[in-house]
Amino acid sequence: MNKRDFLKSAGIVTLGAMMPSTVWAMGKGKKLRTAHIGVNNMGYADLKAISSHANVEVVGLCDVDSNALTKALKDHPNAKTYADYRIMLKEMKDDIDAVIISTPDHTHAPASLMAMELNKPVYCQKPLTHHVSEARAMDALAKKKNLVTQMGIQVHSFYDYKLATLLIQSGIIGKVHTVRAWSPKNWGYDGPEPEGSDTVPENLDWNLWLGTAADRPYKEGVYHPGNWRKLLDYGCGTLGDMGVHIFDTPYNALALDVPRTIKNVCREPNGFGFPEHNQVTYEFPGTPYTADTLTWIWSDGPGAPAAHEDLKLPGSNNQSDETSEKEASLEDKMSLDAKVAKEGKLPDQGAMFIGEKGRLLLPHFMQLPRKIVDGKYVDITDEIAKVGKVNNMGKPIRNYDSEGEKHYHQFVDACLGEAECSAPFSYAARLTETILLGVIAGRFPNKTLHWDSKKAKFKEKEANQYLDGKYRKF
Repeated sequence: MNKRDFLKSAGIVTLGAMMPSTVWAMGKGKKLRTAHIGVNNMGYADLKAISSHANVEVVGLCDVDSNALTKALKDHPNAKTYADYRIMLKEMKDDIDAVIISTPDHTHAPASLMAMELNKPVYCQKPLTHHVSEARAMDALAKKKNLVTQMGIQVHSFYDYKLATLLIQSGIIGKVHTVRAWSPKNWGYDGPEPEGSDTVPENLDWNLWLGTAADRPYKEGVYHPGNWRKLLDYGCGTLGDMGVHIFDTPYNALALDVPRTIKNVCREPNGFGFPEHNQVTYEFPGTPYTADTLTWIWSDGPGAPAAHEDLKLPGSNNQSDETSEKEASLEDKMSLDAKVAKEGKLPDQGAMFIGEKGRLLLPHFMQLPRKIVDGKYVDITDEIAKVGKVNNMGKPIRNYDSEGEKHYHQFVDACLGEAECSAPFSYAARLTETILLGVIAGRFPNKTLHWDSKKAKFKEKEANQYLDGKYRKF
């Protein structure tokens, strides 16, 4: 079942006339009426952040788990509740101004496409989609409808990531030729596919949870509520989870498009779960901020990353006493992980830019970037102050609660015509496509895949079957 058939079966017909992309016709003083698809775990956090905006009224709540709905309804007792997002969107299409989607990855595109066909601005959690073809379809539809869109990648709006982007683009380490990024998280599963079935809990509509994914029996603790990221049919592995966050700043700072080649060193595919360890090497065409070719190496899984000269940090024994008082004052704003990095150990997660004039370490997250030249940290206080002043950055903020809401509020303000989104689908689709190409490469371990962006096809024909997926009727 293709996307168009899915939309038709849901009762949505593409409108010929262009509708405004925000709530321009609302009038001053009226609130943005939001509907939320998925209100459990991250969805509940999204709900809290969106509704914390003074000009938001939550009117619709949808989740396949009645327990999650009950919890969300306590905070928004006047909202209508649904288990099936298709019914909510059809019944409430005239009462909804924007839609927030916080489901497992495989439902991102079906729900987003349906909402956008109804001319609704969409905030969709990362990764934007489960398949490459869906990312391109969502980008195309958002452009066609001229809609406000935002991918839920909150750190995109955090101080340190914006700062690192500005520093790289200012030429602080010259043109970048390599990026190394890593996370030791394990959203993979190397075990066997579970056998048998368990009784579906009364609070869960298993058919609706599966949605467009292939039918399979319910197994307790395997899929809902927390382990779906590990599994091919529903998530995108560690690369699709943490990779989106950690890729974002280098990808944005270096103005990258999609890669030309991708290679994943991992175990052989088992047809059910993602590999627990991946090392994905991308090659990108050059940009004004990179060498002629940029090499990007991603590592994930327990123990990642492996030791490499590119990642070697100055150790505490050979650290000079040349750190200035200005930099020392910034140390007070650094987290424990950043201080560990100063002592010669890599932060748990992060990225390293390697350029012609040194390296820039960006820990994940809410930690200042640090420049390394000839094996020593270099004081960049003046550079930070300069780009900060030019771009009205202000002082570093180390409060996740206040920083986390910025990305959501930016979307709300954009819907109200008062801002622009920094991670619209036009950007998010390219970043997600890059991530998903690495996920697909995991099905062909140790083999270099060649990507033709214009044709949206691999040179290796056997890989093209994974660019899309059939939608089950449900």
